[in-house]
This record gives sequence, structure tokens and C-alpha cells, in this order.
Amino acid sequence: MSSPYHKEEQSSPERIEDLMLRDDDPESNTEEGNRAASSVRDIASRIPESLSAIGRDISRTIEKAMSAKDDYVVAVKVTPESQEKLEALVQAGVFRSRAEAAGFLIEEGIKTQSALFERVRQKLAEIERLRAELRGLIAENKV
Repeated sequence: MSSPYHKEEQSSPERIEDLMLRDDDPESNTEEGNRAASSVRDIASRIPESLSAIGRDISRTIEKAMSAKDDYVVAVKVTPESQEKLEALVQAGVFRSRAEAAGFLIEEGIKTQSALFERVRQKLAEIERLRAELRGLIAENKV
């Protein structure tokens, strides 16, 4: 009977030797076997280089993230159509990531709508003036 506390014995796992290419195996002496062995050895020889490259990429990414003191990360929801457009910019090599593409488009949108943002700035200044006026009225009534 199997339970979280008493598990049934499972069949023995596949033997490691079954996964290895052996020189004394008659099938490995065929042309196809030699190609397979060569391919496996080629792939295996690239593993250290690939791991080293991954490590370098991670280091560069961390350094870039730490040096980006003036940048802010903002999570935004986009429509599937917008996602496709961002991905197209990345696939075309215009940007390295969707985040970089989105950041560029946000900046451009803000530049394009500068008149709107100027009006928002003016209204916020007016709101702050009114708040200060109200605080003053309340302070006068407390005395």
C-alpha cells in the first residue's frame, strides 16, 4: 500500500552504463554509431564553455541592474496586440528586451503629450495651493 509516509518500492532506475557510449559496443563501430559518439563528445566538450558564458551573462545583467540607478521598474499590463508589437521590435533587433522597447515607447508618448503633462502640472500646483489654503483655514479656527 502506498501513502505519503509509506511509499512502495519503485523499480530500479535506469542504469547509468546504459546511457554511456562504450568503445567495446559492436553498434558503436558502425558509421552511424561513430557519428553519434562524435556528436555526443562534441556537445559534451561545449558544456564548460556554455556554462561559463551563462555565468558571464548573469554577471553582466546584475551589473547593469545595479548601475541603473536612475531607471525605475514599473510593471504594466498590455494588450496581446501591444505584446506582439513589443516582441516584433525585439525580434527585429531594435531593442534587446520588451521592457526596453516599452520604456522607449513610454518616453516617446510622454514627449508627444507634453502639452497634456504641462496642464496636469498646472492643475496639481493649483490643487496644492488650495490644500495649503484649507490647512490655513483649519489652523485659524483652532486658535
